[in-house]
Amino acid sequence: MEGENPSLTPQAGHLYVVATPIGNLTDLTDRARALLERVDAVACEDTRVGGALLSKLGIKNRLVAYHDNNEASMAATLASRLEAGESIAVISDAGTPAISDPGFRLTRECHKRGLTIVPVPGACAATALLSASGLPSNGFLFVGFLPPKSAARRRFIREHIDFPYTIILYESCHRIEKLMAEMVDLLDGERCVCLGREITKRFETIRSGTLKDVSQTFKDGSKKGEFVVIIAPGKFTL
Repeated sequence: MEGENPSLTPQAGHLYVVATPIGNLTDLTDRARALLERVDAVACEDTRVGGALLSKLGIKNRLVAYHDNNEASMAATLASRLEAGESIAVISDAGTPAISDPGFRLTRECHKRGLTIVPVPGACAATALLSASGLPSNGFLFVGFLPPKSAARRRFIREHIDFPYTIILYESCHRIEKLMAEMVDLLDGERCVCLGREITKRFETIRSGTLKDVSQTFKDGSKKGEFVVIIAPGKFTL
């Protein structure tokens, strides 16, 4: 369309790494919407989830499954399609691809082949909560989901007790109680933390304070949904 912003029109051989909403559908940017509508295909973790999301957004496009189980082989396949002149967007089930979600191997393959990769920024639970936490944001370590076994989680916590920057973790509703209990057991009760649940969604909750106080509030609250846990450096106080 004449006079239209060229960043809204996908280019041949370009991979678009598109962030999608983590709960609130209105968080999708106009640029992301335009590209998702116009690329030759959308690679997504789960075509059912991706299809439902695009349907809610009123977007129709061809979907390609790109997930943990086929990422290694599909990275090469999708890169070859880009080399042939297609434009492709990669999305995760929610949030920013390659941030604790598939996407890394595809972008790496595109770099190897000299293909153009275009980030289309948007929602990310880790940075969304950090921005509202009141905890130090001058430097942070994002580790996504810790290992499922308690021994490995406890080892990570012990090894990072004196880490000089803020630490950001993801945890599911199935393991959040165990993680909180391990933190209470291993960290000082006065350690400042932030616990976020269902960020951007209807029942969003954000609690910042000492581990002692936040863990007590957590015991009395809902355990449903996805959680983000932020641990401040040891000497920090709110």
